[in-house]
Amino acid sequence: MAMPPISSTWALIGVLAVWRVTHLFWGEDGPGLIFVRFRRLMGSSFFGSILDCFYCLSVWVAAPAAYVLATTWTGRVLLWAGLSGGAILLERVTAAGKIPPAKVEIEEEEHVVLR
Repeated sequence: MAMPPISSTWALIGVLAVWRVTHLFWGEDGPGLIFVRFRRLMGSSFFGSILDCFYCLSVWVAAPAAYVLATTWTGRVLLWAGLSGGAILLERVTAAGKIPPAKVEIEEEEHVVLR
């Protein structure tokens, strides 16, 4: 049974919506620090750990979007992965210059001359 195709416009809107909602909960303060307070409230619980990871959170945000946009279960599962993957790629592109490189410290050996 063939899946009815989703239009590229709706797929793009879905990726943008998943990225926006994920970014909002994961890395923004919100008005009155509402999202900061929400993340603190979740603490180190299961939901708190999801809110700390953009990749993890995008999977959960993409699920309802895929359910609404696709009409078959096969389409929903594939779109779920695609929406999350698209949001992750968009986050990587938009955060490319913001992530500092890892700091590498090289210890210099003390040179001792034997006498």
